[in-house]
Amino acid sequence: MADEITADFAKVYDGGPTIRASFHMPAQGPHVTVLFGPSGSGKTTILRCMAGLECPQQGRISYAGEVWFDADADILVSPQRRGIGYLFQDYALFPHLTVSQNIGYALTRLEAKARDERIHDMISLLRLRGLEDRRPPQLSGGQQQRVALARVLAPWPRLLLLDEPLSALDAPTREQVRGDLRALLRGQSSPVLCVTHDAVEALTLADELAVVAEGQILQIGSPEDVFSRPANADVAAIVGVETVVAARVAERADGLVGLEVGAARLWALDSRDHTEEFFASIRAEDVTLEMGSPPSSSARNHLAGCVVDIRPAGPVSRIVLDCGFRLTALVTRQAAQDLDVRPGAPIIATVKASAIHLIPR
Repeated sequence: MADEITADFAKVYDGGPTIRASFHMPAQGPHVTVLFGPSGSGKTTILRCMAGLECPQQGRISYAGEVWFDADADILVSPQRRGIGYLFQDYALFPHLTVSQNIGYALTRLEAKARDERIHDMISLLRLRGLEDRRPPQLSGGQQQRVALARVLAPWPRLLLLDEPLSALDAPTREQVRGDLRALLRGQSSPVLCVTHDAVEALTLADELAVVAEGQILQIGSPEDVFSRPANADVAAIVGVETVVAARVAERADGLVGLEVGAARLWALDSRDHTEEFFASIRAEDVTLEMGSPPSSSARNHLAGCVVDIRPAGPVSRIVLDCGFRLTALVTRQAAQDLDVRPGAPIIATVKASAIHLIPR
């Protein structure tokens, strides 16, 4: 379609794996599609094929009706003509060039005045003022990441490709930079295809999530749908967290935040990120079940619901509930029998506020 990026291709390695990808995404931003999965699953190969750095043997790739690759028609457009911006894992900055020179490297076709104006714009956008004359070894990890982003954004790319954009950072810096990256991508006009194996990073950045394993895209959907409704056991094992739901802040009090989640109200520990929209992440083992009526105590999260599904998993069972939203609990097979858990049965789910992990949307 004229307003979409479409990809349906296969990359075959001699004596190695075959990487297959079939997906589409908007050709106009801001929209972030995240390829999520374990290391070695084929995510970076998909990204490199989209960039034109790898050549598939089968299939077709097009951008807003413009064919970038077609195996049958023997079409392969070079990376330069695709107009993409590619951020590598290690940022690939030139150590002998200053911040301004690194950003300007991608703008050699512009006249001097226009190039200087664009460098100035990128320095302002990425909050790099005062660092213009420093070289990469003189910068922190977070500063290097911002310089690398400035360089790929400077020439107005039609598609932005990010390969593990936060993996080179230490954990505290990654936590800090993640929110900045989310805000930056939301403010760009270019669509983004991003690779990560980090679940929090995927949830933070993605508008759409594609789960990749063993060279295949197993499921595509919103982050909430993929994490809460995995298509199969392989996807469930990759995403790890059984319940991820969209939540909006209704009130804040005494270090707690009241969240509207579907038709329910949840209380969680207030985060340092004072945003209004989150993903609420709840691990199944942090949910306890009991029969009867909700207690009248001041406990924050006693959720009345009913059993939707029972999924045996060896010595335990995953109990899927409707509590105004889909919630999964993990209980022993014996506990499930003692509670007489069966589809349609009313049940109370209890979740501690401290067990709910909030991820800014």
